[in-house]
Amino acid sequence: MNAHHPKTRGQGMLSATLLATFAWLALVGTDPARAAPAAETDQAPRPRIGLVLGGGGARGSAHVGVLKVLEELRIPIDYIAGNSMGAIVGGLYASGMTPDEIGHELKTIDWDDTFNDDPPRPDRSFRRKRDDDLYVVKPKLGYSDGEVKFPLAVIQGQKFDLQLSRLTLHAANVHDFNKLPIPFHAVAADIETGKEVVLQSGDLARSIRASMAVPGAFDPVEIEGRLLVDGLVVNNVPVNVARGMGADILIVVDVGSGLLKRHEIKGVVDVVGQLTNILSDRNVEQQLATLKPTDILIRPDLGKLGSGDFNKAGEGIEKGEQAARALSAALGRLSVDPASFKQHMARREGRAGTPVIEFVRLDNKSRIGDQTILAQISAKPGQPLNRAQLDADIGTVYGLDVFESVRYEVVQEDGKTGLLLHAKEKSWGPDYLQFGMELSDNFEGDSSYNLGVLYTKTAINPLNGELRLGVQIGQDPGLTAEWHQPLDPASRYFVNTKAYLRRDQFSRYDGDDIVSDFNIWRAGLDLAIGREFGTWGEGRVGYRRFKGEADVRIGDPALDDYSFDGGQLYGRLFLDKLDNVYFPTQGNKGILELMTSSKSLGSDSSYDQARLSYSHAFSRGRNNFVGALSFNTTLDDDAPPEALFRTGGFLHLSGFRPNQLSGQHSGLVNLVFYRRITDTKILPAYIGGSIEYGNVWQDSDDIAFDDGLLNGSLFLGADTPVGPAYFGLGLGEGGNNTVFFYLGPAF
Repeated sequence: MNAHHPKTRGQGMLSATLLATFAWLALVGTDPARAAPAAETDQAPRPRIGLVLGGGGARGSAHVGVLKVLEELRIPIDYIAGNSMGAIVGGLYASGMTPDEIGHELKTIDWDDTFNDDPPRPDRSFRRKRDDDLYVVKPKLGYSDGEVKFPLAVIQGQKFDLQLSRLTLHAANVHDFNKLPIPFHAVAADIETGKEVVLQSGDLARSIRASMAVPGAFDPVEIEGRLLVDGLVVNNVPVNVARGMGADILIVVDVGSGLLKRHEIKGVVDVVGQLTNILSDRNVEQQLATLKPTDILIRPDLGKLGSGDFNKAGEGIEKGEQAARALSAALGRLSVDPASFKQHMARREGRAGTPVIEFVRLDNKSRIGDQTILAQISAKPGQPLNRAQLDADIGTVYGLDVFESVRYEVVQEDGKTGLLLHAKEKSWGPDYLQFGMELSDNFEGDSSYNLGVLYTKTAINPLNGELRLGVQIGQDPGLTAEWHQPLDPASRYFVNTKAYLRRDQFSRYDGDDIVSDFNIWRAGLDLAIGREFGTWGEGRVGYRRFKGEADVRIGDPALDDYSFDGGQLYGRLFLDKLDNVYFPTQGNKGILELMTSSKSLGSDSSYDQARLSYSHAFSRGRNNFVGALSFNTTLDDDAPPEALFRTGGFLHLSGFRPNQLSGQHSGLVNLVFYRRITDTKILPAYIGGSIEYGNVWQDSDDIAFDDGLLNGSLFLGADTPVGPAYFGLGLGEGGNNTVFFYLGPAF
């Protein structure tokens, strides 16, 4: 796509990154490549027709409409040259796809998801899912040698790469683009030299991807040692390239958005975008000035269709058809008879079928071992390529959150067809900083905050060992250090060691009044061994050893401070298939933990506890539902104060203050409903409510379903860049009502 600023702003995904192009806007040049003409297919010589498809982002969907009309008029195309979106449409058409097929793809692809590099949560490794529990700010900053690092672009193009590989799979064995059904060349720019690069061989998907790598928006593409970006500032409408391929007559389609009006320039981004447009328009004018009287220029009237309006492809296609039909008289002079056109189109038939893979090879540019990556890939020699499964496997590898890109290509080596995988480690890694934030306020004097920073060192060894250090300040300050070490290439088995120091607050209530408040300091060590089950579950057994002190902060001075020792063995099963941990629309999550504490393990208290929780999410259109239950019990009613189960607060008996209720046992069932009220992907917002029923009990004999408290809530929620936010009203029996604000996880 090109970086022309749309005349209607709101598509900020591309325009907000145009600042990144400023340093190289003046570097322009040309380096046209020439292709051998295609073989003559007509009985009598005729002029060779070249099709030039310019860049323009989503505005390039108009090219599909033009192609439809050209076929209706029986105009044979002998050469295609394209840039950016013109390279996508042109490359797909040259490879044998029909205009209807290309149009269907443009209209049905989920472009918002395609341009979102985050893997679907079900594809993320189970360990990475646990990052959601505490550290909710999404961006991760690279960190090494005392410096903070950033990626080269906003969009790495992981999902986009897979889409292009899918669309060009039928042409995967063609590495000389002059041997495609229609010879094709794509245009890109060398970001180091600013010179034009004409791509006429290699991997078709990769070449198309390079041609639309808008600087700052899309990650540059390395091909043969050159770092390539969108060719918009060197040759956005590559007339000279098509002419150099051997075309006698050109049909040129320009979908550029033109320059902004003065009143549309309102900020620095607009200024830089205008500079880019000026430079792009300049090279377009230079190219169009070379057109001959016999050439035909088509400029669809795309109105306010922006370069980022990919979800309006149908509108662009229609506008392209209209523009081409308006020139049908001029175009008709290039028409051939039905028999000749049928003969011409015959070379586009007979696409290659699904390739049978004879070898699998990995190009690994990371610290992760080859076997750790290949253990996730199902493709085996002797089997037809299962593209859907391969995409899923690549998603699992990418979900490790170590790689900048994981992609594939089908290659020919020594007469054999093989699968070549490319895994590139993040250029701003392998060490990262991540931040977290939790805020709460009930507007009655009870407020709290916690701010956290997490340093993660990944890929310490070929099995992807990981070190994490965390610091939290606020109401619950603490320090953590954790080592996680997979034991096999498939990352199924692992050992985990965690040391921590933290402070929690524990309050005792008489009704709604706090009678005492304790600061509980705890320092401990947790050693565990476990097994991950794909990306959806984990089982572990472990030993916890800790020491703590409880200091009276508020309450009767006669209350004594006390200290405690803990030694516990535990086993835990953890299921997590939620698609979103904050506002899930489908999936489930469950935890079962059994724990025993005894003096023989180093504890000064002997007691046994069990915890069970389960939630299930589903949706109907914009309406989402989450049903959940939990039950926690102390088997002999003898847990010390620091080990009591606590409940209260939003979605946990919302009419009460956070952790207002405590006991040896607790139970809760709730149903949460929320409806999405915005369409924006940047800040999805919801309105909802909940019904909750539960209680705490001090004695197991008192546990009864009819001894519960009915609560509920009404709330507004939003999934913000710094975490989920909730504002609402908690309702409880007996007038226990609260107004609340939360920033941080709720489910």
